[in-house]
Amino acid sequence: MVRIAAILTVATNRWRLAVPPVISDIRVDWLTPMVAKQLLRRVNGPLVTIGNLEPDKRKMTLRPRQDFWREAFAVHGSIAPSIVSRVAVFGLAATAIVVVARYLENQFQTHMHLDVTHLELAGAALGVLLVFRTNLGYERWWEARKLWGGFVDRTRNLTIGAMAYGPRDALWREQMTKWTACFPHVVRHSLRRERPGKAVVRLLGQDATDQIAAAQHMPAFVALKLGHLLRDARERLGLDPFSFQQIDRERALLVDYVGGCERILNTPAPQAYSLKIRHFLMLLLLFLPLTLLHRFTNNWPIPLITMIAAYPLLSLDQLGVELQNPFATENLSHLPLDGLSDSIENNVLGIWEREKDEE
Repeated sequence: MVRIAAILTVATNRWRLAVPPVISDIRVDWLTPMVAKQLLRRVNGPLVTIGNLEPDKRKMTLRPRQDFWREAFAVHGSIAPSIVSRVAVFGLAATAIVVVARYLENQFQTHMHLDVTHLELAGAALGVLLVFRTNLGYERWWEARKLWGGFVDRTRNLTIGAMAYGPRDALWREQMTKWTACFPHVVRHSLRRERPGKAVVRLLGQDATDQIAAAQHMPAFVALKLGHLLRDARERLGLDPFSFQQIDRERALLVDYVGGCERILNTPAPQAYSLKIRHFLMLLLLFLPLTLLHRFTNNWPIPLITMIAAYPLLSLDQLGVELQNPFATENLSHLPLDGLSDSIENNVLGIWEREKDEE
């Protein structure tokens, strides 16, 4: 039975409700989708965990809504540190442009000024391009998250099928469970170009981990091992043909999801699109100071205004870059693959341990 263990603090002016501070053992099938959605929207406690595991053993949590001012001034997880140097460069460039423009006006008695209308039209076009690029990055991020949701579902189905319809041989069930539990860890390391880590060693031992690391394609090696276990169950331990096909179909879908993740990883956004946006962005910010000349009694606010305009534009540009690879830990807002892998492992091992207890 799937249960939600939640620590809720409900404080809203819209709903004047007296709700107990601890609400536990809420069956999901008791809640309509709308009620569940409204309930989760009003969670303002430290975390919501799903399952019967202790909170400190689960890395995947449903975070509450954060305070506006805390997030407005947050630095950790923000794009600001990545672009602050670029904003400063455009501020210095604006200062140099103002100084040169004033010098030329004094020397040659000219009036240097550009009509802001042209930049307004160019800025609107640039904004559309930046939004398209951000949407492209988010689509890649969301597709990757859906694929990892598929890993969660398929590993559960694979384990449930093996435990419910597979042979009763204890060693086979243990091997099937542990190789299934290590699969998301191996996929995570493969997508990050890493060797299998401690989680794989803990599940399979050092020798099996070394074999996985030596494989040309680590997830395929684990999938092949699962296939060998299923064949052994079919030929030696009496697994019926229909159950064999159904369980093996879940195993095959895991390989399909790995291919989807690798498609995202190995297919970056078109470079020509990125280059054109950045050329456009650079020209817009360099010509912006010329449109601001003679609009102030003193021209020294122009660099500050240029930096203020540069910050959101450069942020959107960098956001599109950060979302391109949702697997790399060096990218902001990367998928929490460590938590997802641990969650899958806990689910799979929990199913196996429950079956052992009933036996």
